[in-house]
Amino acid sequence: MSNLNLEFIGELETIVQSRLANPTKESYTAKLAAGGPKRLAQKVGEEGLELALAAVSGDRDEIIDEAADLIYHIVVLLSDKRLSLTDVAMRLESRHNDRR
Repeated sequence: MSNLNLEFIGELETIVQSRLANPTKESYTAKLAAGGPKRLAQKVGEEGLELALAAVSGDRDEIIDEAADLIYHIVVLLSDKRLSLTDVAMRLESRHNDRR
């Protein structure tokens, strides 16, 4: 996996934050967040389940699609809570270092 591909996840986070800060009627992101924290949590749970089911089926494209959906919804939820993927990465790094 190239860093270029991973850099897009940072770009996605910036796009999501912008759409939350400047909502428009056309923005799915803004509509999703307007549904409130329960709706965001529901979507993350739904996409997580869909990814798990795709993993059982073993279809590569379906797994990728569902993982992409889950990551997107996680980014929206985190951004709505004024958290970032950096916060999550730092926690993962801390846990890793604590287990050494």
